[in-house]
Amino acid sequence: MRLALIAHDEKKDDLIEFANQRIEDLERFDLMATGTTGKRLIDATGLDIERKQSGPLGGDMQIGAEIASETCDGVIFLRDPLTAQPHEPDITALLRICDVHQTPLATNLASADAVLDELVDQVQGEA
Repeated sequence: MRLALIAHDEKKDDLIEFANQRIEDLERFDLMATGTTGKRLIDATGLDIERKQSGPLGGDMQIGAEIASETCDGVIFLRDPLTAQPHEPDITALLRICDVHQTPLATNLASADAVLDELVDQVQGEA
């Protein structure tokens, strides 16, 4: 199963902490991330992560294309609802494509836990 990881600048540290807490679960997945988020996650966790372009260069759209191609099974996009910057990925397009393709999308740590738990259950069911 393939899982995408994205975070606005102010949420990157939260995603790294989440990844460190759930590293054993995340290791079960083929991971991809936008460029800067992916680099920071790799450096902090050692996880094997395919890095797409950074958000401002279209990495979120590359992940959207994976969702549209049905090669992405879930997205964790920790967004900053209060201080997101104009250069950061816009969640609107990802929300739409996830809804069209019935792909789970988490936007905060509580929903990230729930989505990851569900995907881990699916992976265990396939084993």
